[in-house]
Amino acid sequence: MTRLWFGLLLLAAFATDAEAQDAPVIAEPMVFDLVRPLGARRGELEVNALAQRSLSGPHRTVEWAPEIEYAFADNMAIEFELPFEDRRVTDYKLGLQGTFGQFNRGRGIHGVQYLGLWNREHRRFQSSVLYVVGNRFGRRTSTLTMVGIGDVGAAGAETRALLINHTSFYDIAAASTAGVEVNLRIGRARSTLVMPQLQQGLSRRIQLQFGLGAARDEGSAWRPRAGLRMVHQL
Repeated sequence: MTRLWFGLLLLAAFATDAEAQDAPVIAEPMVFDLVRPLGARRGELEVNALAQRSLSGPHRTVEWAPEIEYAFADNMAIEFELPFEDRRVTDYKLGLQGTFGQFNRGRGIHGVQYLGLWNREHRRFQSSVLYVVGNRFGRRTSTLTMVGIGDVGAAGAETRALLINHTSFYDIAAASTAGVEVNLRIGRARSTLVMPQLQQGLSRRIQLQFGLGAARDEGSAWRPRAGLRMVHQL
């Protein structure tokens, strides 16, 4: 299965469609963001950090993760991430992403994302792979959807899950975008996150993303959840 993941990334590396024209401008989800926007160009570099916290219930740990993203070639990008819970590093995370190309007269774009995660507590490596597709429907509206298999590791089917993330965006102004992100994890343990969000450019290189929504694990109640991501393009 690992060969399939990297085979898809190699296919994306040789894709030439996306080089023919500029990629459609589609925002990234705040919670489940991309390694780089699809159609990234060589040399693009970004650092960002996401923090999330449940606002009710017994588990109010601050979950946060600084990361660095770099496009090492046209349509190919890599990221390194350090997930934390409060002051404790929980995982080491690597992401790879490739763009296949554009469609629908340049209004659509698609690619593949691979995520590898080493959990420090369980000393276990897990992989996820997702198909990513973005569409721009007009001057102000767009969507980004990711569908794939997650948490594939030595534990087998016990942890494996279907991952679905869909975000609908509306461009309020040149530097302001509103969105609603829905994240589903469907497996033996099911979870759902609904996160309305606002993305605001503070300068040409700095963006603030803020969200307030709700999350639910199977068998438990909905809990309000807040998130904040700071993004700096270098």
